[in-house]
Amino acid sequence: MKYNLPAILLKGLIILPDQEIKLEINNKYSRKTIEMSKSEYDGMVLVVCPKNQKEEEPDVSDLPKVGVTAIVVSSVRLPNGNDRVVLKGIKRVAAVKYFNSRKTRDVLLSKVEDIDLPKLNQKEREASKRKLVALLKKYIKSNPTISNSILAQIQHVSNLDILTDMISSFMPLTFSKKLDLMQEINANKRAKTLIEDIMLELEIINLENKIDEDLQRELDSNQKEFILKEKIKLIKEELGEKSGKDVDIENIFEQLQKNNYPENVYNKIVKETRKYEMVSEISPESSMIRNYIDLLLDLPWTNESVDEKNITKVEKKLNSTHYGLDDIKKRIIEFLYLKNINNDIKTPILCLVGPPGVGKSTLAKSIADSINREFVKISVGGLNDSGELLGHRKTYVGSQPGKIINAYRKCKTINPVILIDEVDKMVKDYKGDPASTLLDILDINQNNKFVDNYLEEPFDLSKTFFILTANYIYNIPAELRDRLEIIELNSYTLFDKENIAKKHILPKIYDLYKIDNKKLTIKDKELKLIIDTYTKEPGVRDLERILDTLFRKIVINEHKYPLNITTDIISKYLGKPKYEHLLFSNWKVGCVNCLAYTNCGGEVLPVEICYNDSTPSITGMLGDAMKESIYVINSYVASNLKTFNLNEEDYKRSMHIHFLDGSSPKDGPSAGLSSVTVMLSLLKNVIVPRNIAMTGEMTLSGNILKVGGLKEKLIGAYNGKIKTVYIPKANESDLDEVPKIIKDKLDIRLVSDYIQVYNDLFK
Repeated sequence: MKYNLPAILLKGLIILPDQEIKLEINNKYSRKTIEMSKSEYDGMVLVVCPKNQKEEEPDVSDLPKVGVTAIVVSSVRLPNGNDRVVLKGIKRVAAVKYFNSRKTRDVLLSKVEDIDLPKLNQKEREASKRKLVALLKKYIKSNPTISNSILAQIQHVSNLDILTDMISSFMPLTFSKKLDLMQEINANKRAKTLIEDIMLELEIINLENKIDEDLQRELDSNQKEFILKEKIKLIKEELGEKSGKDVDIENIFEQLQKNNYPENVYNKIVKETRKYEMVSEISPESSMIRNYIDLLLDLPWTNESVDEKNITKVEKKLNSTHYGLDDIKKRIIEFLYLKNINNDIKTPILCLVGPPGVGKSTLAKSIADSINREFVKISVGGLNDSGELLGHRKTYVGSQPGKIINAYRKCKTINPVILIDEVDKMVKDYKGDPASTLLDILDINQNNKFVDNYLEEPFDLSKTFFILTANYIYNIPAELRDRLEIIELNSYTLFDKENIAKKHILPKIYDLYKIDNKKLTIKDKELKLIIDTYTKEPGVRDLERILDTLFRKIVINEHKYPLNITTDIISKYLGKPKYEHLLFSNWKVGCVNCLAYTNCGGEVLPVEICYNDSTPSITGMLGDAMKESIYVINSYVASNLKTFNLNEEDYKRSMHIHFLDGSSPKDGPSAGLSSVTVMLSLLKNVIVPRNIAMTGEMTLSGNILKVGGLKEKLIGAYNGKIKTVYIPKANESDLDEVPKIIKDKLDIRLVSDYIQVYNDLFK
């Protein structure tokens, strides 16, 4: 009879009929298989062992034709996220076919068929059984380290099939031998194989006893280590074989001699190898020691790549991959120039701060390529466990080195470019403080002897070029920010986005879809339309997706070339514009533009106010600081009614002030200037021009104080089609950081007292 069962692949482990095994499952495929088995197949699975144990994803053709059906006895989720599953073998079956489940492609199903067991001669069966039991008793008696509990279990077993499976699971056989026994359906053949194996084990035991007697006469009690080695050596010589562990140790010493290791590391590897040599292969400690030795061997203790010294080449490569970003490019050139003068100069620790999509991460990769260094990225966004950076002690189960040491293991050089991404999103809680850990890693005066908890040996980080990224500078912990060389990356202007699209994005798309740029063209007008009405971001990530979508759809649906992309084609494939400038529609009394600085760059946020003749209201997801700013301007206006020539009755009416984009949280005092202006617009019934925006903190006496994020706010004003901007005079020095094109296009008015704004707008 044929029927289907979910199949689970075991590596290095054999299950036999009537045998229970425990597994720890840590991959989604096996977990889904167990879940499907319990929900749809009454807990039944087919357990098979691939022929090639080293193959990570074996082909269906490599899977065996014989397996063991098993039932899921229990399945428990462990604290470490793994599942502990207990399986009990039922019977051998023939695997006719393997195929993927239709419901989920992650589950492998099998069509199985019951096996008709061969009919055995009764006399031959009984003879095999008696011989097998007799040899087993002799083996247990000769080997004091083996428990005799198996004898009680097989005492009343008359079935040769069951008997051979019980003895197979009990005997210390090799994996390949157990695999052969599992796949052999003839019980008599299994019995003969076991008889041969037990007889071989008895001969080895006798030989061991003889060796013990010979060595005891020749060696004294202080030479235990030599005795053990000689025993192993003589046994293997008699058997004519060499263990895989011996070969492994030889390879370790060969690699140790081939490469150049510091003296302390060399001695550590030798010490750990001797320990590994003495530990039993079946001991869990064996794999722990071997993994540690692998780490010591793999790390680039002295391997260093050679920097590109041709500054012109570096500059050309940086310019070919990224538009603008002049500050960071100049800093890299300065570093290389000084490095050519003095090779011992310390590598700077840079932190690129800017909104998403402006090219921070890709620029770090470009820097690594341009100066001919390896590149590794470490993401610390949401990281709250210092152990992930420092590693865990070797004494813990499942311990491993931290992200920093693993980065060097990947790149194979001691002087890579390591990108530590999103440092402003690290979390400090009861598990640790990753920011404090980063202080030790980034300290150029001490990180030449960085010690990972797992590695336990000092490792030199001083030659590494660390580049950090963040979206918002004030979210970087203060103690860490003090150690960094901050380089701010501006939001892109519409002009910048147009140039980036022409020089980088479009050529990449033409090459990706094999399009002739002369047959399919897009003019500046249409490109600006896409940038202005289909994207709203400080970077160009969304712009790249939009252009890719447009060209992909054109390539698939349009077949007449040459073709120029028109507004109709844009509307056809991209739909209606996603974004409109709210500040240029429905403009009236009680509307003013406020400049805001968010994690995504500068934005223009309209502020509205109206009479509501009920309870005064303030809306727009405002924080405490922003609400307090509203209370300040309210008191300021109340104390200056005569100055502003206002009707006291109108002022006493209830008003509702609202900051647009109500779904986004807002906080900070810099909306004070715009709040006073919008209130006066309503009270004086005067429309404030819609191409004016402002930012500044107000005091009760009308002074306008300095605000943060001015550069981003002015870029946001430029992108939002603003013409005139009022900013605090105290921010005048910050204008040096603003791109020249922004300052040329905007009428920037510096004010220190609100009366200056009032005289401009309301007189």
